[in-house]
Amino acid sequence: MVRIDRVVTRGGDAGKTSLGDGSRVGKDAPRIEALGAVDEANAAIGLLRCAVTSAPDTDAMLARIQNDLFDVGADLCVPGPAGDRLRLTAVSIDRLEAEIDALNAGLEPLTSFVLPGGTEAAARAHVARAAVRRAERDVVRLAAAEALNPVLVRYLNRLSDHLFVLARACNADACHKGGAGDVLWVPGGG
Repeated sequence: MVRIDRVVTRGGDAGKTSLGDGSRVGKDAPRIEALGAVDEANAAIGLLRCAVTSAPDTDAMLARIQNDLFDVGADLCVPGPAGDRLRLTAVSIDRLEAEIDALNAGLEPLTSFVLPGGTEAAARAHVARAAVRRAERDVVRLAAAEALNPVLVRYLNRLSDHLFVLARACNADACHKGGAGDVLWVPGGG
């Protein structure tokens, strides 16, 4: 486990930060941008969890995803060959796909694109999905410049799908309780 005795280190005061291998890079480096976007996505999922406290299975699923995202960060923070460092594996993608299938099984087929909204939980899931998409773009950009674990992009892509289906499931659950369900796009605003 990690032990953190000091939060204030002053090591980043000059605009540089340390990677997991001890090397120093600018805080605006593409790898740090990707790490920051993953962190933002994780924070958005943490906020989503506040809206699903009455659904313990969903909360547990999101807790696993938050831990996965920390693993993504651990993977990203060490450039080059892994050695004995933590690397995300396809097992996490397989779990996401199984959860997507389970969530989607009870949903009506879509007849239109879905706008972010409906229930508070669904809206928060859409915010988290958008944050994951940004993280995915940053990781794709980094992967174009240097070798990365290919599982990272696949995981983030699947996670955004997962959050979309979860948002729909949150709205469907509300629909069964008298809520409005998904908010569908009306082309041309009419």
